[in-house]
Amino acid sequence: MEDQKKRYEELVKLLNEASEAYYNGGEELMSNYEWDAMFDELTTLEAETGYILPESPTQNTGAEESGGEKESHEFPALSLAKTKQISELQKWAEDKPVWLSWKLDGLTLVLTYDGGKLTKILTRGNGRIGSNITYLKNAIKGFPLKIKYQGHLVVRGEATISYSDFELINDTIEDDDEKYANPRNLASGTLNLDDPEKVKERHVHFHAFTLVYLEEEIRSWGERMDFLEKEGFTVIERELVHADALEECIGRWTKKVESGEMDIPVDGLVICYDDTDYASSGSVTGHHATKAGYAFKWQDVSAMSELLYVEWSCAASTISPVAVFEPVTLEGTTVSRASLCNISEMERLGIGKKCTLEVIKANKIIPKCISVQNAEGSFEIPSHCPVCGAPTQIRMHQKSKTQTKTLHCTNPDCTAKHVKKFTRFVSKWGMDIDGLSIQTMLKFMNEGFLKEFADIYHLSEHGDRIRQMEGFGEKSYANMTRAIEKSRQVHPVNFIYALCIPMIGIDAGKKIVAKDGFDGFLERLEKKKGFEDIDGIGPEKSGSVLEWYENERNRSSLKALLEEVTIEKVEPQPDQAGKCAGLTFVITGDVHSYQNRDAFKAYVEAAGGKVTGSVTSKTSYLVNNDSASTSSKNRKAKELGIPIITEDEFVKKFGE
Repeated sequence: MEDQKKRYEELVKLLNEASEAYYNGGEELMSNYEWDAMFDELTTLEAETGYILPESPTQNTGAEESGGEKESHEFPALSLAKTKQISELQKWAEDKPVWLSWKLDGLTLVLTYDGGKLTKILTRGNGRIGSNITYLKNAIKGFPLKIKYQGHLVVRGEATISYSDFELINDTIEDDDEKYANPRNLASGTLNLDDPEKVKERHVHFHAFTLVYLEEEIRSWGERMDFLEKEGFTVIERELVHADALEECIGRWTKKVESGEMDIPVDGLVICYDDTDYASSGSVTGHHATKAGYAFKWQDVSAMSELLYVEWSCAASTISPVAVFEPVTLEGTTVSRASLCNISEMERLGIGKKCTLEVIKANKIIPKCISVQNAEGSFEIPSHCPVCGAPTQIRMHQKSKTQTKTLHCTNPDCTAKHVKKFTRFVSKWGMDIDGLSIQTMLKFMNEGFLKEFADIYHLSEHGDRIRQMEGFGEKSYANMTRAIEKSRQVHPVNFIYALCIPMIGIDAGKKIVAKDGFDGFLERLEKKKGFEDIDGIGPEKSGSVLEWYENERNRSSLKALLEEVTIEKVEPQPDQAGKCAGLTFVITGDVHSYQNRDAFKAYVEAAGGKVTGSVTSKTSYLVNNDSASTSSKNRKAKELGIPIITEDEFVKKFGE
């Protein structure tokens, strides 16, 4: 009994530490797989011994610590009971219709509306007390600030960051040690930020999963979700099902995850009764309501494989280890690589020079090593950066309550540290090269293919090796090379943007090109003439351009690029007042005369006008091909007496 109590107390401590890190953006201390196994062991010990501590995770929900004032929930946000057995879900469903939906892997938020306006956003916190983060209302997508319904309304949902945004954001975080383990970890850290603009940049999206309260009687959960959808909320995907069809339905939904179709992180499924009155009639046991819903978590399937070697990959200044092992089949796909995160995680797992790895696909998506057997020898930490060859350095980093060892490149000019610049270079507003994601470029950097921008135009020299790389084949390679060749012909404004000159964006580039053309831009650089005389540039931006050009590396990069690309000829228009000069336009709805709204906007700006996103008293014209629309922009324009014209009318009045 004493041994059981000792093990029980150890499990409570380990699980609570892991939960604290999980909910509050700290370093991941264990995988969900390990957490579930320990939690099941804890539950068994509680049943066998009757010994239950009040701080046990079976008695408490995990708590998020967010910025903002603490505040009690009007309706407690309790956790759901969980199972990995479909038979238990079927038993719980009884003969009643239930809704199946995703268990999103994010942070639960509770939104309150009164009089048709959003009045409060609380984090779930510990389920009874959360943090008020209403100041982030304009930074999170997926819910309206105003709704038609005028009564008291409380909505609960999950705030998530997609896998694609997670990869993009994590690879471009300025402080390399602040990188996050997974999208949920990133979402947690993001909602702790004080700056709404920074939160907005990270594309946090809210998905409503239950309508907690409204004054009108809507008994059906499905109808409640329909109601929220009509009010403008992003609502969780759902399907109505009966117990006898649950197994087939869960199988279909699971395949969506296994196929990689899901970009939103999920860690299971949820069923709830359609009859909300019946759902609210249950009791509260431990930290969940017995009839509020039931969560289903997938049984993680693991496979054993022999470690071949550890690959060290440099992204920004952090050099991260990746296990490369004998290919195994997991969840219907072949897996041969898994991130080892950092040196601390390698030490925790006990990675050796040779060893047997146990691998899973976390949430059926991300390959992850969860244990090691038969380890021989010690793993080697590279003494030099794989990208630039500079010496490496081990650093200790404190995150939340944990310390982590990470490996870093000491060269401030290492190519991998400038991956954000490469991202801007290939972007739509830059050279517009599809097929070169951050992850792809980092691979090329680690292989030594990319050191400066001009190297992109020589990737074909490494074609044989690229086609053999994971994620590449003949088709993807052909698409990438086609996009690269197409980019050799470029508009001067896009080229200037792609150079990544500090403070010089698209608008500044347009003004420079309009004044002198591209040849004039080069002449000013060579003669150190400056750009202060150009309207809208000023001394600060002018100084930034000249300072950029004084750097030998930048001059060399520009020279190498000009040997690879052809700059389109654009005649300067320094003193011409365009047809849209002095006018402000709002463009809404579909367009047909222009390729898209971006092209429409580009024409207006080239003609001296301005395009904004909302109708105000300063708007000159609203362009909408559906002039009879009852949209908010049309209504606002009519209220202010602003002319609403069609695209054809615009072309007739302001076109070339």
